[in-house]
Formats: sequence, structure tokens, C-alpha cells
Amino acid sequence: MNPNSSACLFASLISLVSANVATAQSQDFYAGKRITVIVGTAAGGGYDTYARMIARYMPPHIPGQPTFVVQNMPGAGSNVSAAYIQNVAPKDGTFIGSYQSGLVLEPLIGSRPINHDPSKAQYLGSANDDIYICIARADSPAKEFKDALTTEMVMGASNSSSTSDYSMMFNAILGTKFKIVLGYQGSRQISLAIEKGEAHGACGFAWPSISVTQPGQFESGALKVIAQAHSTGHPDLNKKGVPLAGDFARTPEDKAVLDFFFSQTRFGRPFAVADGVPAERVALLRKAFAATMEDPQLRAEAAKMKLDIDYVKGEDLQQLVAKIYAAPPTVIERTKAALNPK
Repeated sequence: MNPNSSACLFASLISLVSANVATAQSQDFYAGKRITVIVGTAAGGGYDTYARMIARYMPPHIPGQPTFVVQNMPGAGSNVSAAYIQNVAPKDGTFIGSYQSGLVLEPLIGSRPINHDPSKAQYLGSANDDIYICIARADSPAKEFKDALTTEMVMGASNSSSTSDYSMMFNAILGTKFKIVLGYQGSRQISLAIEKGEAHGACGFAWPSISVTQPGQFESGALKVIAQAHSTGHPDLNKKGVPLAGDFARTPEDKAVLDFFFSQTRFGRPFAVADGVPAERVALLRKAFAATMEDPQLRAEAAKMKLDIDYVKGEDLQQLVAKIYAAPPTVIERTKAALNPK
């Protein structure tokens, strides 16, 4: 046998043995341990509900079956909790962050400084892929999304939220004639304003949520989904022929800007650990997260609670993060300018 071949074979065997030892050590590591899930929002909301449900069903899918506790650390769009996970918490796989979806784009297009780097986080997966939409009253002057390109439409919105961001994005990139009325406290208040006729519609509502909270409005025809703010769309809405907003892009760069902005929807309910957590533990937690998302008991509870489970694997999110942070500077700058109009 060639001496060089023998050396390569020996090195490969050593590497394989080392990997197996590391995996075995990770499987033993969680026995008797406690995993803390830090939720970057207040208790009682959607992100908190998903985190607590997952914390109930994930332990049996981790070797050693560690206990789970959930703590809320709201502030600055989950940036407070993300900074804690990255800069303070132990990097041993015993702390998991549950963040708001917009966190991943914050350093690139946000206006406030943050002291952590979302691109360095190691993502375990997301519980769902949010599909944001634009809705309109039946008597709106713009009956379809294409009408809003030439006809003014009053859109209700909350300050610094998806309901303001998406409307501003479409005005800047697609040329829609949305007259954005800010000041509503949240989605419920915006919905009431639309019902009263104060606003014609809104953009930036999550379809998995509003389809559950206000199903009668769509079934009766009082409200209509006029566009999907997503790169591929929701299967149910695609079947109904609801257009993708990106289809109205006028240039390839316009489309690239929208795809870049829409990328955050894949991080619907993201879970991550800090950089520095050993790779074998990350792999183990990703496997456990995926198994939890397929757990029949979790899915039954989610269905009962009317929570959407359309999970995205951690490996897929990691690849998407790399793509987002490699976006052309012109795309990033146009996105940022659209969200901060002068």
C-alpha cells in the first residue's frame, strides 16, 4: 500500500473516531441538565405561545431528556434577548433564543445600533414560514393590488411595524399609491379601523394569524386578500389566484429588493443558539427540533390552538442567513431607504 494512502486512511479513521466520541459526549451532556429558552417578546403573545408549546414537547427528542424552562426577555424587537444569548449566556447548548423574525435583517436595514450579530447565530429552525399579505375592504377604491398602482388607498398601520414597513416598501419599490395612516396600537386596532371604514385596508398582516382570528370577514367577502408579500406564497392563497407582490416589480433589481426584504418571513418563529456552541450539540438540537415539529402530539395541540406549523429546518435558515448577508450593497441600501423615507 502506498505510504501516503495509509496516512490518509489513518487520518480519516482518527477523524471518524473523534466525531463519534464528540457525538456520544453531546448525547450524554444533556442528562440531568436544564435548557432555558429565552423568548424575546412579552408573555402571552404569538412568539411566546410557540416557544412554550415547543418547550413542552422537545425534551423527549433530546438524548438525556433535559428539562426546559421558558423566560421572557422582551425589548428592542428581540435584540435585548439576542444580545444576552450571544454575549452573556453560557455557550454550551443550554440556552436557546426565540426571536422575532425581523431580527435577522436589523443590522443591515435597521436604524438603531445593536450589540450582537444575527449572522453568527446558529439556527435550530423556525416553527413556521410566515406569509404576509395586503387586504382590502370590498368597497375599497382599489379592488385589486394592481389598482393601487394608480388609485389612492388609505392603509392603516402601526408605527415601526410590519404594517407600516410593507406599505412603505410597496410605495417606494412598486409605486403603489398607499396613503399610510399611522398611530394604531396594533393589528386588532387596525382591523377595527378597516371595519369602521376609517381605512380601506392594510399590508403586513400574517395570513396564518388573521385567517384564524377573522375567518368570517374573508368568507363573507367583506375583506379580500389582494396580494402576498412573499417570494412563493401560501398554498391556499396560490390556489385562489392571489398574486405575489413581487410579480409587479418593474425591474430585476426591484424584484431583488423585494425578495431580500421578504426573506425575513422564512424566519417566522426562529430558534437559535449562540456562536461557540459545539457543532455536535447544534446538530443534535437541530435534529431534536425537527423531530419536535413532526411530533403528532405537538401537531394535535397546534391544530387545536389553530397555530400554523410549517417549519423550516435549521440548516436551511443558516444557508439563507449567509445569502442575506451576501446581498449586493445596492439592494440593501434601497431596502433601507424604502423603510426610511425622507
